[in-house]
Amino acid sequence: MSQHDPTSTALRLPVQAQDHGPACDRDHGQRGDPDSHVHAAADACCAPATQTDCLTGACNTNPAPEGTRRVRYRIDKMDCPTEERLIRNKLEGMPGVVQLDFNLLQRELTVYHRLEQPQEIAVALDKLGMAPNLLEANAPVSVLPQALSPRQKGLLAVAGAAAVAAEVIAWSSGRETSWMVMALAAVSILSAGLPTLKKGWIALRNLTLNIHFLMSIAVAGAVALGKWPEAAMVVFLFAVAEAIEALSLERARNAIKALTAIAPETAEVKAGEAWQTKPVAEVAVGSRIRVRTGARVPLDARVASGRAALNQAPITGESLPVDKQAGDLLYAGSIVADGVVEATVTASAGDSTLARIALAIQSAQSQRAPTQRFVDQFARYYTPAVVVFAIAVAILGPLLSGGGWSSWLYEALVMLVIACPCALVVSTPVTVVSGLAAAARRGILIKGGVHLEGGRLLKAVALDKTGTLTRGKPALTDAIPLGDMPIAQALRIAASLDDPSTHPVAQALVAGWRAQQPGAAVMPVEDFGVLQGRGVKGSIAGQVWHLGNHRLVEEIAVCSATLEAQLAVLERAGKTAIVLCDAAGPVAVFGVADTLRPQSAQAIAALKTLGVEPVMLTGDNPATARAIAVEIGIKDARGNLLPQDKQAAVAELHARYGFVGMVGDGVNDAPALARANIGFAMGAAGTATALETADVAIMDDDPRKIADFIRLSRRTAAILKQNITLALGIKAVFFALALSGVATLWMAVFADMGASLLVVFNGMRLLSLRRATA
Repeated sequence: MSQHDPTSTALRLPVQAQDHGPACDRDHGQRGDPDSHVHAAADACCAPATQTDCLTGACNTNPAPEGTRRVRYRIDKMDCPTEERLIRNKLEGMPGVVQLDFNLLQRELTVYHRLEQPQEIAVALDKLGMAPNLLEANAPVSVLPQALSPRQKGLLAVAGAAAVAAEVIAWSSGRETSWMVMALAAVSILSAGLPTLKKGWIALRNLTLNIHFLMSIAVAGAVALGKWPEAAMVVFLFAVAEAIEALSLERARNAIKALTAIAPETAEVKAGEAWQTKPVAEVAVGSRIRVRTGARVPLDARVASGRAALNQAPITGESLPVDKQAGDLLYAGSIVADGVVEATVTASAGDSTLARIALAIQSAQSQRAPTQRFVDQFARYYTPAVVVFAIAVAILGPLLSGGGWSSWLYEALVMLVIACPCALVVSTPVTVVSGLAAAARRGILIKGGVHLEGGRLLKAVALDKTGTLTRGKPALTDAIPLGDMPIAQALRIAASLDDPSTHPVAQALVAGWRAQQPGAAVMPVEDFGVLQGRGVKGSIAGQVWHLGNHRLVEEIAVCSATLEAQLAVLERAGKTAIVLCDAAGPVAVFGVADTLRPQSAQAIAALKTLGVEPVMLTGDNPATARAIAVEIGIKDARGNLLPQDKQAAVAELHARYGFVGMVGDGVNDAPALARANIGFAMGAAGTATALETADVAIMDDDPRKIADFIRLSRRTAAILKQNITLALGIKAVFFALALSGVATLWMAVFADMGASLLVVFNGMRLLSLRRATA
């Protein structure tokens, strides 16, 4: 910075205060979120007790209580909220067990405890028939078995054939209790229904009302009433519906896996003068790797030599290839579309940007969204209430309305099947995970369902200027001749004088000249000197030249009214003005400014279309802020703000608008990001702090994705409402049919599991959206 004094007003480009705040916001309760008292703990993943867990991706729904130890289990038989509730009822009352965290999609259970012998937990899970497998504390997500094994498929086929045969024989003979019908029904029940009956018995022993217990009662009641074919068909249909649901959940699970399991398992590594293929786990930081056309980058690295065009869509969501050359970063999982590069590894496989994304998504899956918390609470009271109602129907029906006991008992059994809230409970996590996956495909990493749902509530978004709306790097914007000298020649002279400098303004001028005159060489400069705080001077071809700011022009007494007017125009536009002078006076004036991103105007327009008010907050001077704001359509632009001023501005916006977002770089503006209801980090790819700090990380530098996030949030909220309406509406209809004596057990199974499948498929529609829509 030898040429232009950074303290000079005319030549100084604004630099944001480097407020290296905490890596995580530990005071989410201050965000003004109406649910902050509920989910403050959910977001405080980096509280002291859980700092390590947060950084390794095992960031849980609540911070681990002090003095506890953690044990993780993989439970292959836990893929439904039914099993979760059974486990909670068993473990939450166990002395020494403090907290349970579930990840249903990955079938993982994390238990925080103060037990001397944690084996007691495994014993309790075994009694529930869950067959837990102990996992290492920081083990990566394990590979899950297929949703349906060949044996399960075979048993389903046998059960279906036997159930259909029993129905045909009973219908043709008119007898539901013949030995042939009973034998076929028994084969069907034993083939497809044993797992359900076993789980129902376990639920009964643990006094838990779940779908398996209710189905077991329904099947036993149907058999007791002599309806063997119907009992067999109900068991078979329930098993088929559960199999379809398991396959649907597996698809959602694979959608998350596909986002992160894209890095190759091997890398081409230089060893001496030769190249060897090694597993990525064995490649050390600092190693030299080579990536060819068509191959995926195996590890985060920095280009050492070569040029290539890379498809970074798996990481940043960018649709077009990005050119890479020496010094540029490569992200593991990106694809070399054209070219060959050699690069130096900058992070191990477990610390790559891709790995951090995987861990963040894994963490997000375990957090409960507000709708999920509501549904869980609702289901807690809904199922017992319906069971009590069904019992009342069985007892009071014959007494109050007449009719046989068996017919009313049958209708009560129908109600028991309908009673399970499985469709209601399973719809929320599937929809939220689908939304998280859809966002990640666009290069938007959302740190939990609470933020995905909260995005629809945003009424105002505060945006930092430098690095968010602008490129964060000065560039030559104006080259204006003031005399007879061609501007190209004047620019070459100015670039020759500025070439030795490392100051950003000088580098911007030189880069601008090189872009306009590629292949041209700088001119030799003699008697070069730095004029501290004003500029530089030197002789070129025997002629003395001065290059500097407004103060320098006044010192050498060559200022004029024409020049003053030109400088005023540039300064009002928020640009840094540099004047080139020879012995006779000014020859040219150059403007340097932090240029807008090409997408910024579209991003602001999109926010306005959504009814969200954009506000600019910047540490730059007010004139520059106003100039940028006018260009992109922002009415409220505030300048000269320190980090604490931005935090106060966000608090004021919150008081005025309600739900407010803040967009920054994830490191700077930490107080404002923490104060906002939702904090957005821009350009988070490759930045560990940004991934850990913000609620939403935009992996590239495209501000349009803020509006995409809001659209996706609104779409997700709409689907959640549809699912709740579907689940409750279908149950209400079949309750009415049951009370009128029309509904059958078949219909009840279709009502319950059909509703479950409907909401699962409806939630997974988010995965197929190419672009979020309002």
